[in-house]
Amino acid sequence: MSKEQRRAADCHRLPSVPGFEVAVAGALRSHRAQVWSVKMSMRSAPTLQQLAMHSLLSNPSLAISALEDVPVLLFPSLFLEAYLTESPELETLKAALDGLDLLVAKKDRPSRWKLHVLDLRSAYPNIWKRSYPHMMRVSCPDILPEEPTARPGSEKPEEQQPLMIVADLTIKDGPQDAFQAYLLGWARKRKARVQLCCRQLQILSPSTHQIQKALRAVRPDSIRELVVNSFWHRETMKRFAPSLSRMKNLELLDFSKMSAHVYTSRSRNFWYSRKYAAHLGQLQRLQELRLHDVFFLRGQLPAILRSQTPLKTLSLTACPLKEADLRFLSQCPCTRRLKHLRLRSLLMADFSPEPLRALLEHVAGTLETLALEDCAITDGQLSAILPALGRCSQLRFLSFYGNRISMATLHSLLSHTASLGRLSQGLYPAPLESFLPPDWCLGHIHPEAFAQVRARLAQAWRDSGTTQKLQICTDFCHRRHKGQFYSLGSDGYWVVTHEALPALSALPV
Repeated sequence: MSKEQRRAADCHRLPSVPGFEVAVAGALRSHRAQVWSVKMSMRSAPTLQQLAMHSLLSNPSLAISALEDVPVLLFPSLFLEAYLTESPELETLKAALDGLDLLVAKKDRPSRWKLHVLDLRSAYPNIWKRSYPHMMRVSCPDILPEEPTARPGSEKPEEQQPLMIVADLTIKDGPQDAFQAYLLGWARKRKARVQLCCRQLQILSPSTHQIQKALRAVRPDSIRELVVNSFWHRETMKRFAPSLSRMKNLELLDFSKMSAHVYTSRSRNFWYSRKYAAHLGQLQRLQELRLHDVFFLRGQLPAILRSQTPLKTLSLTACPLKEADLRFLSQCPCTRRLKHLRLRSLLMADFSPEPLRALLEHVAGTLETLALEDCAITDGQLSAILPALGRCSQLRFLSFYGNRISMATLHSLLSHTASLGRLSQGLYPAPLESFLPPDWCLGHIHPEAFAQVRARLAQAWRDSGTTQKLQICTDFCHRRHKGQFYSLGSDGYWVVTHEALPALSALPV
């Protein structure tokens, strides 16, 4: 039997349904027209199923009228094709969701035909699994959270298992993504038979109404990564914080922009801090914690980091920090395997160097990236922690810009880091000798003085025999995330560039 005869036979075995017959007829005509050119190019011809789907999706009105009659085995592929098309028709997608609802609601379908998981994340466009929940736990552990073992006889029949839809969501101000808004409303109305799971949730809005409305549609224990990047008031956080307790599988929390209320007493702000910390302390699986410009951190790290789960990443930026918080980090079980540590724009000039030294010793065996940036660290503080820094054998990236240290202390720092065989890049401040005495506090580099500093640093770099990339940051703006860098090339010349400050997620590790 020839290939064309076999395709014709396949066509006769497809169900006979009105809308779908039109698509198949169009597909057959298209197929015959393509066979010769495909043979000539030695590529395999599109399947009849692919051509039928293309025919349906190229005619939205035909697709909508035919969706209820599309064979159940073809529905997942058709939905995925509609979702991933370059300019998807919103009405087609809405109708496709309603078709899904019909598919889930029907109980007379054989269980092997039922769709159980629909993954709409852009990074996983082809994940379709049917044998829920066992196959999902084996093949896609990032979708389903851990479930407690069911008691004998308590398992639900397979036909009663809900449809699980997985999508990454963004809550923002202004015009919303039309399909996401429809999906959230659609899932809220069908919570009995549909579960909307979200691995990555971004909140870019201060609107309590929008946030709560979206969270009512999402299974909270499916959220693994939460990013909050919007100016929140205390009341917004007060209403949102209880939701954190239900995100039991959260692994990454990135929270930005929540300053203390200037018209509120310190005791009242402290009361709010304790309330927020109590909810944050419920996150027992947290692996990455990034807090930027939040007032509720001061003195609350012991309450927030109560979990015994080892942290991989800790980033604290522009937050009020107590010396006792650093001491806690140096003793906390959850930091014993820390790989990435950033302390930026923290007022540490009056801190004893002992907690920071103890912290570096605590993480010396695992730390790969260390950023102590714009923390007003002095010569004496740095000299005290250098022996501990020299024992960080896994360190690959060091960023120390924004601190006011002398040329002698910087030279000592380079000598200690030169022995770290894995260190590939170091980002350092311009030493105090780069400024004239009246201007050092204003950050105005003196060209001739800085030229002499660069010459001495280049000689020290050559004498050390290190291969690390050496950079000097002479100016920076955290609001715009930009800086001015002098990079020493292998030829001994310095190259000046203006570029983005290194983000923790983009550090070269």
